[in-house]
Amino acid sequence: MRYPAAAGALTLLAVAATSAAACDLTAADAMRAGPGCAQRWMDRNLRMNDILTMGTHNSYKQAISSPLMALLKAASPKAAFGLDYHHPPLMEQLDDGARALELDLAYDPEGGRFARPAGLKMSGQTVPPDYVAAMSKPGLKVLHVQDIDFRSSCVAFVDCLKIIRAWSLAHPRHTPILITMNTNDEKKHLPGGVDELAFDTKAYDAVDAEIASVFPRSALITPDRVRGRYATVREAVLKQGWPRLGEARGKVLFAVDEEAPHIAAYRADRRSLEGRLMFVNTDEASPAGAYITLNETSDIPRIRAAVKYGYIVRTRADADTVEARSNDTLRRDAALSSGAQYVSTDYRHPDTRFSDYQARLPDGAIAICNPVRAPERCAGIAIEP
Repeated sequence: MRYPAAAGALTLLAVAATSAAACDLTAADAMRAGPGCAQRWMDRNLRMNDILTMGTHNSYKQAISSPLMALLKAASPKAAFGLDYHHPPLMEQLDDGARALELDLAYDPEGGRFARPAGLKMSGQTVPPDYVAAMSKPGLKVLHVQDIDFRSSCVAFVDCLKIIRAWSLAHPRHTPILITMNTNDEKKHLPGGVDELAFDTKAYDAVDAEIASVFPRSALITPDRVRGRYATVREAVLKQGWPRLGEARGKVLFAVDEEAPHIAAYRADRRSLEGRLMFVNTDEASPAGAYITLNETSDIPRIRAAVKYGYIVRTRADADTVEARSNDTLRRDAALSSGAQYVSTDYRHPDTRFSDYQARLPDGAIAICNPVRAPERCAGIAIEP
């Protein structure tokens, strides 16, 4: 029997209402919320810092060309050793479950500063014309080390942002994505190369502007959004907590992963990041404090304390290809049990040149309940399967 359109709509609403009524969103854990209700329970009862998920370090990085890598190995085997990794394009990583990305930024307001890497000339290679064209446009660029480790799957920051935004729009239920940025401006150039420009307040204004050109504020978790009616972000995190998971799904948060001088340049005269789009890596006592990067195994006691305190923490499962070369899982396992909400790796998939080492969550899950923040509340059910 065919229902008229209005009657059909009412029937669907009735079914939805019945299903909603069957969910006990006040249950003690996700399992007891009722059949098919776990995700709705999590959206209502968990906050965005109650998760554990994984992502990638230097997410944009492509492999250094063979001629240049050979030159690096001859000049500095240890440095070449640590740079010998790469990642797929950002879209593929997101499809594969990465929910933390890292983009290293170089300030290039006039364009063209990094268009002709000295390492190519030194290793007898020519610069591809399309690379020169892309790097000649004004705007922030994404690269690891100028002249040496400059190959990126998206050379312009705004292009990387557009990829992430397009993927996010197509997957509105995703776990909140953390995008960390290094803005180191002290890396040395090769002979015939160029220095990085300083990341001062004007440069950081440009970072915020490029983010705002791609992401509307409604798509972001910002310091203002977290602070709400409280005087500082730190106070809000301690007294109210981060947004609920249901509010944070489908959104992105940015963080400046730098030391105190750069954080001061980004904050400028703002006490608690008022009006800024990004969180900052700062200590637990700062009025701007809500996010912190703690990458070392020795940091685990501090990670646990910060997570219990209310902070969001990013740490690393591996670094400089060391763990992959020896198939050593100790650092990875410690990171995953530390309480850090975001754990980054260079090996979502093994590099079979070295070993079978990889870093993923159990059973292929994308996000699960945080092991420090009451993991029993998820009853073993993935937040994002």
